[in-house]
Amino acid sequence: MKILLVEDDPLLGQGIADALTYQSYIVEWVKTGKQAISFANASQFDVIILDLGLPDRDGLDVLQELRNNKILTPILILTARSTSGEKVTGLDRGADDYMVKPFDVPELMARLRALQRRESQQKSSIITHGSIEINPANFSLSQYGKPIPLSRHEYDLLLHLINRPNQVFSREALVDKLYNWDNEVSSNTVEVYVHHLRKKLGKDIIKTVRGIGYQLGSTSE
Repeated sequence: MKILLVEDDPLLGQGIADALTYQSYIVEWVKTGKQAISFANASQFDVIILDLGLPDRDGLDVLQELRNNKILTPILILTARSTSGEKVTGLDRGADDYMVKPFDVPELMARLRALQRRESQQKSSIITHGSIEINPANFSLSQYGKPIPLSRHEYDLLLHLINRPNQVFSREALVDKLYNWDNEVSSNTVEVYVHHLRKKLGKDIIKTVRGIGYQLGSTSE
């Protein structure tokens, strides 16, 4: 899961970013509303975590501009503002969830997983595809009931494809999902992960769409 974290407090922002990274999420951390809009327009994220007390503009205005720009990414407001009126305003302007500081990290992680399930229209916490079962709560995968170890990026790539089974992704789009902007990525990185996934889960798990990129394939029932 790739997350845009918008938080101006350096200690809290670093703590959230570290917790998300520890859970194998890809994190882009920005500290202003202007940066939030720029990053959201330039890249695709699975969830945006948005603080409201930003130094350059109110987070609710940032939220409104993101929605006006047709950015439909799930947005979780994370703020010290706790009145019911402010919660209602945030949700009415297009937020998908609202958490009040201070908060528990496990609850934040559970809410992020719930937003991802909602976005992919998955109702169960366990994601299935043929003989494969994925549990996002502990980043585990099994096939025919047997645990299959995956690297972080193998897992992220497969989950991204499973959540969008009919979509074809270019190599560039997949690199954007797997890495943040600080990483240097070799030219054959995606091909290497696809090769590993095919070797572990079957050659048909990912289809190559010639001249375009990759799409979720089939797996034996």
